[in-house]
Amino acid sequence: MKLNKNFIKHTMDGQTVLVPIESAQFHGLVQGNNSVGVILDCLQNDVTEEQIVDELCARFRGDRELIRADVFDVVEKLKKIGAIDE
Repeated sequence: MKLNKNFIKHTMDGQTVLVPIESAQFHGLVQGNNSVGVILDCLQNDVTEEQIVDELCARFRGDRELIRADVFDVVEKLKKIGAIDE
């Protein structure tokens, strides 16, 4: 899976924002923390959820299963707005 080309990740003052361009079906902003920023960075390339979990585990302390559940939630929300190509 990969971030849809109609969405652009922007980071400002530690806050991550996902911005749709004009041709996107979704109209609005998606805000997130550093973890969401890492997920979006990973999605710049074709990646699996497990690879995203590996990256987050390498960068942050936490229970792997909780991180996996969080990644799943974020990915599902991004899929619902059309921000991920599978």
